[in-house]
Amino acid sequence: MIDHIENEYAKFWIEKDILYFVYKNGISIDQSVAMQVVEDRLLLQQGKEFLIFCDMRGVKSVNKSARNYLAIEGSALIKAVALLVNNPLTNTISGFYVKTSNPAITTQIFTSEEDALNFLNSYIISK
Repeated sequence: MIDHIENEYAKFWIEKDILYFVYKNGISIDQSVAMQVVEDRLLLQQGKEFLIFCDMRGVKSVNKSARNYLAIEGSALIKAVALLVNNPLTNTISGFYVKTSNPAITTQIFTSEEDALNFLNSYIISK
């Protein structure tokens, strides 16, 4: 069984029923990048639905086709997503994604890792 994956854009691992997804620094996400990270995430998940902790702090930009892909096809096998941001740029990118792409699953933006994990853990406790 695979316990982690790393590609040129991000690294992924599963810990305590949460899939951690950390984009590498300076990444610009277009549709081909979005498709690759979703493919790798699904490979790691092996058909099981997960909560996602997505660290966006390294992201430089996300284009429209990538946002749309992530909001629809990229929502497969996801219960909820916590997006971690740390500056006005990643906050704007993430907020724009949530407001305009209307992801199919609950997606919230956080500036604190602790708050993001508390949000995700509330799904574990309530299920």
